[in-house]
Amino acid sequence: MKNSTLHTDRIDDSTLWNDLKMGDERAFSILFKKYYGNLVQYGNSLSPNCEIVQDCVQDVFTDIWVYRQSLNDVVVVKAYLLSCVRKRIARLQERDHIFRQTTSMDSVKFLFDYSVEHQLILDEALASKVAFLNKLLNDLPGRQKEALYLRYHQGLSVEQIAEILNVNYQSANNLLHRALLHLRKEWKGNIPLDISLSLFLIHFF
Repeated sequence: MKNSTLHTDRIDDSTLWNDLKMGDERAFSILFKKYYGNLVQYGNSLSPNCEIVQDCVQDVFTDIWVYRQSLNDVVVVKAYLLSCVRKRIARLQERDHIFRQTTSMDSVKFLFDYSVEHQLILDEALASKVAFLNKLLNDLPGRQKEALYLRYHQGLSVEQIAEILNVNYQSANNLLHRALLHLRKEWKGNIPLDISLSLFLIHFF
């Protein structure tokens, strides 16, 4: 075990990842605390069983520590962790026959509902727009909803979304394009849709 080179918790993921690979328990602990809640939230959008999701997230971190020496040197840590959680839940669902028997990543259903509490917004016009945007988002096909979630809420690139969803770049881009095209067609608000989505998916979560 090497001595920790970390002097603060406010350190970039790449340094934490490299230190973790070299056996630094503190780097591992910081990454665990930083992303555990986020990964559980994403896992809960893929499985209705909260305990199974928590176990999957913990297993992902356990595997990372056990097999740390064989991990890639350069990764986008957040995207990598999200992808690991999704793959583990997909394998578990196939094994336990929770969903239809298949090894395809398409078997994972995105269960997340956009649910900003519009009734708590005092401005009646804004509350009405938020409620309508809620409905538009939740009526989207699951894969499109998940792509939007990863893009706006998790802040991932199209390349990273493609990797997580196990599709090519063009397919991931198409998912986002179709979702936004439908939302733009239906959206009647005065605020440009892209600005509305940013406010909705970032500031309200």
